[in-house]
Amino acid sequence: MKQFVGKTKNITSPIIGKITKQNIIRFWERSNYIIVSETFIKKKKYAAQITKLEDINKISIKKPIVYQVNELDIFNDGDIILIDKDGLITFLFENEENFNPILVTERCNANCIACPQPKVQNEDDKSQLNFKLISLINKDAKTVGITGGEPTLLGRKFLLLLEQIKAQLPKTNILLLSNGIRFSDYEFTRKLYLLYLQNLQIDIPLFSDIDSLHDEIMQTKCFYNIISGLYNLAKFNFKIGLRIVILKMNYQRLYQIAEFIYRNFPFVYHIAFIQMEVIGLERKNIDKVWINPLDFSKELERAVNYLYNRKMRVSIYNSQLCLLPKSIWRFALSSISSWKRIYLDICEDCDIKDQCGGLFESSTDYLKNILHPIRETVSLAN
Repeated sequence: MKQFVGKTKNITSPIIGKITKQNIIRFWERSNYIIVSETFIKKKKYAAQITKLEDINKISIKKPIVYQVNELDIFNDGDIILIDKDGLITFLFENEENFNPILVTERCNANCIACPQPKVQNEDDKSQLNFKLISLINKDAKTVGITGGEPTLLGRKFLLLLEQIKAQLPKTNILLLSNGIRFSDYEFTRKLYLLYLQNLQIDIPLFSDIDSLHDEIMQTKCFYNIISGLYNLAKFNFKIGLRIVILKMNYQRLYQIAEFIYRNFPFVYHIAFIQMEVIGLERKNIDKVWINPLDFSKELERAVNYLYNRKMRVSIYNSQLCLLPKSIWRFALSSISSWKRIYLDICEDCDIKDQCGGLFESSTDYLKNILHPIRETVSLAN
């Protein structure tokens, strides 16, 4: 999540609110809004104010304020932020992003060797915060994500959260990122079905077609639970996505994984092959998991074409076009969030930079020596 820091006054507990720069919000609605301005706004009732003022000691201020924030351009009307008492500003929802993840828990029932969001054992309950967040999201939001940790560990609160999204955002697509273990519980899966969430897609990782390798990567014995969960979801006609993160441990079996999916899960809606982001446990276990994208390009090309030729929807996430065979450029989506995405100096000489999704800043050290500009005018549609 994008974060910035300022100095605070009159903030003793966390504040969540929707950004406005207009100062035209009706007074009975202002308690849900945080106003952003270069100067001090005297109007009351706003949940808080964010300003670039350097010194507020000469002003009589009783309401919560964050000052000495110079990057006011990063705030957009409709963004939803959380301010803590120390002045840390966390963006919970960015109005101009197509996809916004809601972190519902940091607990997990697996311990994936390449997890970008390492689990925690003890945490504060995020439910009330997320209920408030959902109530503030604009009704025309395209997609919200539910992520963790493992969201299904919340049990009843997880179902209540989805119920609120359905009620508050009936036209918004919901993308649930889950490890899939809990769906081996038929009754739990049935309860989820009874919410009748027409806009829900559930994406589940599949690291291998071999049970022992899959469980080694997830560091828990769960392969057959996930398989059972996929079939339970299929019984209720859920829209299912499968995600294959490409690691040193599994890249040689990408084709076999594709074949396994086609033969066993023809009902899945979408399959994504994902180039890893070097953060969290991925960085800690870098020697075990990192693989140069050039070293798996042929395996990826073969797997993607296998699924496409069998009329399955397939995409590639987080990859750079210059590191992919040209035959599969059209499957590469711009999947990196704008605040995480960068381009290196060498990318400026590339003729198709505007068609490439860039790279994670955290992956720079691992990619900078292999990226190269493409010197031809092409289109991904060709």
